[in-house]
Amino acid sequence: MQWLSLDLQYFSGEKTEKATPKKRDDARKKGQTAKSQDVNTAIILLAVFLFLTFSASYIGDIVFDLFHQTFQEYMLMDLTENTVQVITMDLMKEIALLLGPIMLVALVAGLISNYIQVGVMFTTEPIQPKLEKIDPIKGFKRIFSLRAIVELLKSILKISFVGSITFVILWMNIDRVLSLSFKSVGVSLTTMASLTIQMGIAASLALLFLSLFDYLYQKYDFEKNIRMSKQDLKDEHKNVEGDPLIKSKIKQRQREMAMRRMMQEVPEADVVITNPTHFAIALKYDEDKMDAPYVVAKGVDYLAQKIKYIASENDVVMVENRPLARSLYDSAEIGDSVPEEFFKAVAEILAYVYRIKNQM
Repeated sequence: MQWLSLDLQYFSGEKTEKATPKKRDDARKKGQTAKSQDVNTAIILLAVFLFLTFSASYIGDIVFDLFHQTFQEYMLMDLTENTVQVITMDLMKEIALLLGPIMLVALVAGLISNYIQVGVMFTTEPIQPKLEKIDPIKGFKRIFSLRAIVELLKSILKISFVGSITFVILWMNIDRVLSLSFKSVGVSLTTMASLTIQMGIAASLALLFLSLFDYLYQKYDFEKNIRMSKQDLKDEHKNVEGDPLIKSKIKQRQREMAMRRMMQEVPEADVVITNPTHFAIALKYDEDKMDAPYVVAKGVDYLAQKIKYIASENDVVMVENRPLARSLYDSAEIGDSVPEEFFKAVAEILAYVYRIKNQM
């Protein structure tokens, strides 16, 4: 039996169950979700190189103007505080015009790639300072963990892919590369820019292809990390639904309050119909409230005896009618009007009660 208990504890603590929606929401609030950084990198690189492809003339004009102003104007100026300030402002403006669109494209591509993977998510949990992040023991474990080995293999694979693609493109254009020494500076720059863009687009597509597998791995790893044990499921259910002991106490308190309210209505009843020992039904007729008599209290055994005791203490008439008491108890709840099939019997009892009250 002891071994069986240990086995049950082991299996209850083993994380074999899928994460619940609440566990996923909690992980998302902490910034934990399935996301591949390689997807972001590949999409950003592809977007940047595509932009360079379609804006080559724009970028070329800016670069040509920058070199022209540098060698034709700035180098001929006297080195003074004012000229340094003018040159700095002009260079910053030209660099902004050159790099601004590229950085904007990279920013938009990064936002789109993140939105595709995780949607809209904002949390400060990952950037909050934690002492465990500077723990040397945990850092050593992270360095030599399975995840670190996988990342190393991914890096080697990416370098191999990009290097192979670069070599193939250069080999296919080896004649153009070897003839650059016989070309003018402008033609050489144009050729190198064209080859660079070709290699960049090809490498980006290769990285995007690899990143799809990385995303699948990240999704698998994330699902594995947020798995729950059977005990975790029980604890979560207890936290969400509440402790059963507390819930039972709350229900008991609610029943006690409902019983007290019911007993407070008994003195206002017109009649109490009894079994006489097991059932007691207190009825009241108020034409301003209902068209028919309604039940203000009912009980069986102990509650029936208590209803009869309160009725006797407050001079409420009690009438013994066994079949009617049992039928009303089964067919009408507190606050409900008397069912239509019992109108005649209840009317006769109320008429009898009113005659007694008039005589008194």
